[in-house]
Amino acid sequence: MQRMIQEIQADARRTATYTGVERIGEPVIAALRKTRREQFVLPRNRSLAYANHPLPIGHGQTISQPFIVAVMTEALAIAPHHRVLEIGTGSGYQAAVLSHLASEVYSIEIVSELADASAERLAELGYDNVHVLAGDGWLGWPEHAPFDGVIVTAVGPEVPPALIDQLAVDGRLVMPLGEHDGYQELVIYHKRTGEMQRLFPVRFVPLTGGP
Repeated sequence: MQRMIQEIQADARRTATYTGVERIGEPVIAALRKTRREQFVLPRNRSLAYANHPLPIGHGQTISQPFIVAVMTEALAIAPHHRVLEIGTGSGYQAAVLSHLASEVYSIEIVSELADASAERLAELGYDNVHVLAGDGWLGWPEHAPFDGVIVTAVGPEVPPALIDQLAVDGRLVMPLGEHDGYQELVIYHKRTGEMQRLFPVRFVPLTGGP
């Protein structure tokens, strides 16, 4: 765990020119420390749980590199009273990290088998402020909007309009934009100003569903 944290901070320093963040803040680091990544990877990969790279979780999906989890979480600027929407539950790891920072986390996963497994895992581990829905993330979760933050853990060619609609006035959305087999970059969308802040190149699995 400690080596993973050190590597995350080293990556933050290397990308500071793009992000303006030289160090991941202590609240996010504390959330990472509280979240045991080995509980969210496949049994055969548990020895690699704290390596700073993505791992397969089945169904063509991955658990994101810890640095990417950290920098996307940092970019959301979560306050304790915030409600956060995640698109792409995957194994549930990112949602678990968010749960230590936000009041409520709503997470949508289009692969029903992953949604069911993650909901069960999170419940068993005591993450009672995380709510998982099997569905199409392009549509968001309007019943629980507005959200102070939205995080999308798969790449799309555009920000889904429904997610912008469901953001609070001062909300932020963080996601990778681009083509699934081409150039991708991590961005932060600021609802109040409409500004799209571009961070650095990334590589994510494609966002499915939608139009």
